[in-house]
Amino acid sequence: MVEVTGSTQDDIAQLVAEEKAKHGEVVATEYQSAGRGRLDRKFDAPTSSALMFSLYVKPERDKSDWSFLTLLTGLSAIFALAKIDPTFSPTLKWPNDIVLGEGKVGGIIAQVSGDGIIIGVGINVGMTQEELPVDHATSLALHHFPVLDRNLILASFLTTFEELFERWQSGEDLRHLYCEHSSTMGQQVRIEHPDASYKTGKAVDVTPAGELILEDGSRVTVGDIVHLR
Repeated sequence: MVEVTGSTQDDIAQLVAEEKAKHGEVVATEYQSAGRGRLDRKFDAPTSSALMFSLYVKPERDKSDWSFLTLLTGLSAIFALAKIDPTFSPTLKWPNDIVLGEGKVGGIIAQVSGDGIIIGVGINVGMTQEELPVDHATSLALHHFPVLDRNLILASFLTTFEELFERWQSGEDLRHLYCEHSSTMGQQVRIEHPDASYKTGKAVDVTPAGELILEDGSRVTVGDIVHLR
């Protein structure tokens, strides 16, 4: 745990560049001044209010499957929270949002670096309503989660991630687990692409690489998902 850093993702990337990063390397922080989310969006959180960390893994599976690790990380997060309080039932919005009720409580980013992949996780733990970064966000505290000790939540996550990662590493297909816990599956969605184009369809599955499969058979690799009611 470091008190202050620019970005835990960049910290591990530096270790990779210096050939010092080991499989399972974890960097967590109390505050990061240059945190970012998916598509290079800025991620802000008051000091000690969020669980922010990055981990580095070196998968042995084919590189074409590595993208699924974003989805596996989301599963690890919601299973870890459920281990602490079985009454909690967060869901996953494709590709990288952890959702509690109607609000986003966490997010995940991933980047290939060296012989492995750096996965960044941010979970809003103790934030008050006034501290939330955007209107559609929420926090564990606002949902009265019984444990707000970020070290305990991190420990639960790492244990859960290791279990799921080893299952995935051995070749097990974990897509059914993701689909069972994804609020996106079965929904009519609008996919908004970075170039401002969009597509609508019904989400029905994901590929082994984590792509979203629509009912018409098309695959989505990137874009913001809006659930249509």
